[in-house]
Amino acid sequence: MLRKSLLAASLATVIFASPAMAQDAAPAEDPVLATVNGEDILESEVRATQQGLPQQYRQLPFDMLKADLLTREINQRLLMDAGSEAGLADDEEVKAQIAALERRLIAETYLDRALSDAITDDAIEAKYEEFIKTNEPEPQVHARHILLESEEDAKAIIAELDDGADFVELAKEKSTGPSGPNGGDLGFFNRADMVAPFAEAAFAMEPGTYSSEPVQTQFGWHVIKVEEKKEGTQPSLDEVRQQLVAEISRDAFNALVEDLRSDAEIVNYVEIEAAKAAEEAAKEKPAE
Repeated sequence: MLRKSLLAASLATVIFASPAMAQDAAPAEDPVLATVNGEDILESEVRATQQGLPQQYRQLPFDMLKADLLTREINQRLLMDAGSEAGLADDEEVKAQIAALERRLIAETYLDRALSDAITDDAIEAKYEEFIKTNEPEPQVHARHILLESEEDAKAIIAELDDGADFVELAKEKSTGPSGPNGGDLGFFNRADMVAPFAEAAFAMEPGTYSSEPVQTQFGWHVIKVEEKKEGTQPSLDEVRQQLVAEISRDAFNALVEDLRSDAEIVNYVEIEAAKAAEEAAKEKPAE
């Protein structure tokens, strides 16, 4: 199945794999893995082929895919040689596609390098400090609950608890919620993690207490027991690193594009036509 999926991937992606990808993936030594009509196929070229595949294949070990990738590269060379002999190098359609691909690769490489320059350890640490300042830690509650279908059933559970029944055992026996087998344990949660009536009740209770009255939500009637409360903690840098890198990338991209636009002459005919259409529609709108 894996081999069929690989062989079905886009040929164009493989043929025009970015030189930057090949350079990044190239090993310290670059052995020849095959020759086609006397032309070498280097390991770095086959590695570049892998980088042109979907994400799930780029993450796999190269050696696992090497045989399939090399077969693909050999096939590409044969097809490219045949196409060249057929005169496709001078075909106008081919030239147009190559020009379009060249524009895209130049733009993507320029952007990749610009973002790489922006995503530094200092930038990540600064973004983390900003994150800490603007995201106050939220208090959390560790609670259990027993979910029931009616208010009467919930009041009956509260009566049993008042008589000394064990909450965990009642949850296992009577709760209709998915947490029932675990004694109704919901673990720690933030206020926003739960629907409003449930969260308001749980956060208003003291540890060790249970609901004196049933709590109704769209899921049914709840009897809640709060086990513990704690102040929220800030995530570590490593826990939010991906989020911070994404924000830095977004900010760097927006700044880069804004700067490039400020120095460019851009005539957007789509916007011009849309503005004209809106203006005409406004003229035709009857006065109220």
